[in-house]
Parts: sequence; C-alpha cells; structure tokens
Amino acid sequence: MNKVIIVGGGAAGMMAAISASKAGKKVCILEKNEKLGKKLFITGKGRCNITNACPAEEFLTHVVTNPRFLYSTFSQFNNEDMIEYLEKIGLPVKTERGQRVFPQSDRSSDVIQALKRECEKGRVKIYYHTEVKELLFNEEKDQCVGVLLSDGRKMEGDSVILACGGFSYASTGSDGAGYILAKQAGHKIKSIEPSLVPFEMKENWCKELMGLTLKNVMVRIKTKKKTIYEGFGEFLFTHFGVSGPLVLTASTCLGKYQKELEAGELKLFLDLKASLTPEQLDKRFLREFDTYRNKNISNVMERLLPKKMIPVFLDTAQIPEDKKIRDISKKERRRMIELMKNFEMHISGVRGFNEAIVTRGGVNVKEINPATMESKKVKHLFFAGEIMDLDAVTGGYNLQIAWTTGYAAGKNA
Repeated sequence: MNKVIIVGGGAAGMMAAISASKAGKKVCILEKNEKLGKKLFITGKGRCNITNACPAEEFLTHVVTNPRFLYSTFSQFNNEDMIEYLEKIGLPVKTERGQRVFPQSDRSSDVIQALKRECEKGRVKIYYHTEVKELLFNEEKDQCVGVLLSDGRKMEGDSVILACGGFSYASTGSDGAGYILAKQAGHKIKSIEPSLVPFEMKENWCKELMGLTLKNVMVRIKTKKKTIYEGFGEFLFTHFGVSGPLVLTASTCLGKYQKELEAGELKLFLDLKASLTPEQLDKRFLREFDTYRNKNISNVMERLLPKKMIPVFLDTAQIPEDKKIRDISKKERRRMIELMKNFEMHISGVRGFNEAIVTRGGVNVKEINPATMESKKVKHLFFAGEIMDLDAVTGGYNLQIAWTTGYAAGKNA
C-alpha cells in the first residue's frame, strides 16, 4: 500500500484523505491545529455553506480566477456529486436562497464530524499539532519523497499533497506556510490579496447605521470611466463601512482596480428602490405627499426607508427633517428620487486578510496538471484547495473548489 502524506486537515485535506483511502492507499493527515476543519467551522457564520446547487454546467461561471483550470477535475467530482455524497454518508442537507447548500442541522461541526468519520473508516491516521517545515526530494530534486517536521523528524511517503489553505483567517492555521513549501519545489506564487472582503468607506456616517441591513437593493461600482460591478441582494452597514453578500461578491472585481482604489476613484451607488423605475417612484412620492401634506418629511420617509437611514438620507438630500411635506419643492422631490436610485458612496479601501473569506492568488495553476492536481515541476507532489490561484464569488463556490480539487488530488496521488 502506498503512503500518501497530506499537509493540512481542512476541507481540501479531508476530502483528499477520503479520496486517497478509497483508492486503497495508506493515508495520513498532518494538521498543525488541535482539531480538523478549523476554518470550515466558522464558514457561513458557523452554519457552513457547503456548496451551491446551481446546475453543474453553470457552476464554473461563478469562479472568478482560472475557471478553465477546473474543467477536468469538475468532470470527476462536481457540486452535484458532493451533495449526493453527503446524503449518502448520513449528512442531510438543504438548499436556501441563491441555491446555497447547508447542513439541515445548521451546524458546521456536523459537516466536520461526518468527514472525520469517513477518514476514520478509511483508516486515515491524523497527527495533530504537527507542523511541516520542509519538503523532502530525491537526489535529482525532481520527485517529492516526504516531509521534514518542525521538531526535526522526517516522514517519508510516496506522495505529498499540499492542502494548507491560503492566507485568510490566519488564526485558523491558513497563515501562508503552504506557499513557502510550494516555493521549495520551484513553484511561482501569484501575488496574494484578500478576497470576499468588506469595504471601508469614506462616509463617516456608516458607523451611525452600523447593523442596518438593506434587502433587495441594487449596487453598482464605478470607476471614472465604467461600471465594474452590478448586483442585487443584501447590503449591510458596519462601523468601518459596508459588508453583506453583495459587497463580498463585489470585492472579487476589485483586484484589477488597485490603482483606482488607492486613488480614491471607486464609487459605490446604491439603488434603494431597485424594483421601481424613477417614474413609478415619483408617483409613489406624490401619493404619499398628497396623503400627508401637513406632516414632517422625516415621518413620511418612514414609509419608504428604514427609520435609521432617514437622517442620513435627508442630510445628503439637504432637506431639513422637520420640513413640512406641503413646503417641499418639485426640485427637492426630484433630488430625493435621484438619491433613492443613485445613493453615492466612496470606497476608501478593503478590510485585511483577517476578515477575508478567501485568498486571491496562490500557486500558479499553469504549473499544475489540471486533471490530476500533480505538480508539473516535481513528481508525486500534489495541490488541493485554496493554496492554488483559484477563487470564486460567495455562495458555497469556494468550498466546492476545495472538495473538487481535494478529491482529484487524493485519487491521483
């Protein structure tokens, strides 16, 4: 029996171990933490957004970086296969808004336990608190033959799979150590940036709206010349700026616009009434204004906006909160409609790796065989998961990349 050494016991590492053990190989996982799946535990706010149930042929359109690289492995093990597999091993799942798949129990720990049980069934040996310092190579340096641990011990194996994660949420163990190991094998690392990350905004009033969630709004992000993102969904104000599913997905588009971001040229426009045209909105305003002629504008705006947002909205529109409806001019009403449809904000930066859900960048996929996940530079060295230059939008897609690449690496190692 072959010995496969897997570095990292996260989503990709566990799937690689299960896949390799099913192929009849002797497998061990080297995990630097005290337990498996530490990052998996906090995904989806502790509920674990396992994958996405969109049609398999549509899935790769949601991958932002290097989607074509995944064609071959996706044909081996895709999102539909993952859902079927979890049901088979006794983990019932459910599909929610946006086709996001969660465990029925809403507990990420159940996902980890189900996969751990499968590892145990396959007699996978798990070493906790075990850190890999170096890869070991043969004399010709063209084949990986094992690993050197930080305590000086050597472990030899027929194949090594690097599934050590990226650089986001370093406290869970993805502290970039995998990139150092990949470099030892001569691999190039595409520059690392946080992705699926909240925005910092110039507007100080964001902290006054902290915790306010806006549903069914449209967001547009523009440079001086063009619109670089447009999306519809949920938007959240925070003490430093904005977050929520819409913003996290939008952040995947900012990689190419670092110069504009640093120059303060990126604007975010909120359409607060995305389901209404400006004409329909004007009719709505006139109807409300006719009914409540003698009320203050701030009271009537409660019928159109969340209460918390009204002071900021009226201040931006330069209309006093205690102004009577009967005194509002046509020009002021037009200004409010324009603001409802195009509420302008300014992006000053993005949050760091500590708040990034995934890492953009990583091991250059041109140096990896897309069908087997084996290094093209060193034989018997494989990659799985976030260590590679692959990332997708929010909604379960990134975890599926880990399952798919982990499965292929384990099967072929």
